[in-house]
Amino acid sequence: MKVYIENEAGSFIKHIYNEKTFELKTSMRVSRAYPFPYGFVPHTSAEDGDNVDCFVLTKTPLRTGAIVDCHVLGLMEQIEDGEVDHKILAAVPGETVCLDHRMQQALTDFALHVFDHLAGKSMRIGRFLDRRAAFVHPRQHGRGSAQVRRGSAR
Repeated sequence: MKVYIENEAGSFIKHIYNEKTFELKTSMRVSRAYPFPYGFVPHTSAEDGDNVDCFVLTKTPLRTGAIVDCHVLGLMEQIEDGEVDHKILAAVPGETVCLDHRMQQALTDFALHVFDHLAGKSMRIGRFLDRRAAFVHPRQHGRGSAQVRRGSAR
């Protein structure tokens, strides 16, 4: 599976792209630094109408605008302002990642507080699910489901 990196680990800047054309629309400062590189899976569609979001669980620096090959580890359930906004959790090939309690807590803490600066923002984190849940998460539009399925072979 390929992931387009929008936001670098350690950055307090959230870049917002037109996810279909990869054009940068705007950037904004957020309340927490991204714990891991964050982006989206091109050619997919999530329940909120955007591309499927993805955290790449790596210590390797991945720069904004990079497109990286990844394999799927699991899924983090997230509800933002009452809408499903789940996140695929992935890793780069050759790296071993343990999605342990510490890592889950870092992701949960980030998600619950990244938008503290926005009044009225509502965020709820659910379960951390396995790879199978990540493969069935995207709505199957065009090449979207194939993009995520390809990651299963890696």
